[in-house]
Amino acid sequence: MRRIKYGLTALTLTAIMGSSQALAHTPLCACYDNGDGTVLCEGGFSDGSSASGIEVSVLDANGNALMEGSMNEYSEFEFDKPKGEYSVMFNAGPGHEVEISSADIVE
Repeated sequence: MRRIKYGLTALTLTAIMGSSQALAHTPLCACYDNGDGTVLCEGGFSDGSSASGIEVSVLDANGNALMEGSMNEYSEFEFDKPKGEYSVMFNAGPGHEVEISSADIVE
């Protein structure tokens, strides 16, 4: 029987490349109206990773930034609730963004 000592077969290469997708994590973010004029957003990732330091923007109805910041050490971001329609953008990088409409932020 002949053995191959070096090189990767296409099947092995595909298995290695595909396994990196299994390690991917999905961004998660939820925001709640505290009922006192403030909103609290909590973030994280599907693999349990912290969202500490992840950028967060509060945008007006036209997509203009009203305020910007980042998740704190507890993966939270709290802000004063804007008047009118707005959205919250949790931005963990390309393909890892979550946008939440003010219509979905309730007490």
